[in-house]
Amino acid sequence: MNSDILAIAYLVSGVLFIFGLKGLTSPSTARRGNYLAIIGMVIAVAVTLMSPEVTSFSYIWLAVLIGAAIGVVLALKIQMTAMPQLVALLHSFVGLAAVLVAIGTYLNRDSSGDLNPLLMIELAVGTV
Repeated sequence: MNSDILAIAYLVSGVLFIFGLKGLTSPSTARRGNYLAIIGMVIAVAVTLMSPEVTSFSYIWLAVLIGAAIGVVLALKIQMTAMPQLVALLHSFVGLAAVLVAIGTYLNRDSSGDLNPLLMIELAVGTV
């Protein structure tokens, strides 16, 4: 897939996430906000899986299975009255995912071994 198409698809996905968050600010627009965020996530995942850098899906399936197992256990154990704690816990997983992506990007740098200095700053801030 062309890198320009990938960039546009990621941009559309990001815009949908932003509109999704904006929709969550009011109970009357929360359903629409969730739908926009879902569409953004589907686009992001689909584009990532179609990326030429993805050559094997074994680790992806492993991560999906582990994440699903954790999600099912948490959903069954946490009561609806503890929803703020569940949201906080899930946000910590999002932070962990960001750290792992930053580490993976650093470890998977190109053959020259150099990363753009701006990208290095972004990875450091993302990891912190």
